[in-house]
Amino acid sequence: MDTNFLVTSFQQILTVLPTTMLLFVLSVPIGAVLAVLLLWMRMSPNRFLSRFAKTYIFFFRGTPLLIQMFLIFYGLAQFQFFHLPPMWWVLASRFGTAVLCLALCTAAYSAEIFRGGLLAVPAREIEAARAIGMSGFKLLRRIIAPIALRQALPAYSTEVVLMLKSTSLAGLIGVVEMTGVAQAIGRRTLHEVATLALAGIVYLAVGFVIILLLGWVERILSPHLRVMPPSAQTPRKIVG
Repeated sequence: MDTNFLVTSFQQILTVLPTTMLLFVLSVPIGAVLAVLLLWMRMSPNRFLSRFAKTYIFFFRGTPLLIQMFLIFYGLAQFQFFHLPPMWWVLASRFGTAVLCLALCTAAYSAEIFRGGLLAVPAREIEAARAIGMSGFKLLRRIIAPIALRQALPAYSTEVVLMLKSTSLAGLIGVVEMTGVAQAIGRRTLHEVATLALAGIVYLAVGFVIILLLGWVERILSPHLRVMPPSAQTPRKIVG
């Protein structure tokens, strides 16, 4: 195995990096919107909405993403109902189906992460806001949402990175992405371990950048954690 082979393979893998990133950039925001909707249904006093959200979350968290992709891509096409627009516009495209599957899957996990953040909002904060006349959307925007997001962000950051790695499964339904290209080159040249290692390096680099960005967002949302109080910086003198 020579250096030219590694460089050429690395360049071929990088040519499909935009496809992988597009899968990621589209599925994560769509999944986040669906997660907020699921969270609202999950916390709703309406039993039908709450049970639907619980069933959805149970299914998508309890089954592998690979099986979900096959069921949606190959299974839904067998029903004439899904041949109608606009649903068929998505299912007729391998890329669109991959985005849909990734978004549906991450929505289930994200909804539970957001619910945990919401339940972590101290009741005294809400009571204090209501005591000064804050209610409705203003209470949600200024008190509940910022605290809940700050509490949920560490776990949600992990879910976002997992979604980047999950894009590698899109190749199983025909989407040309980095892992699929690395495997194709490896099988053709009998150097599959090396080409997959190159793809892994790209995933590591992109994941590192995403972690840095999410860490930056977390620091913005938690300015009080960046500066330690004087009492914490200066040790107390022990008298004795």
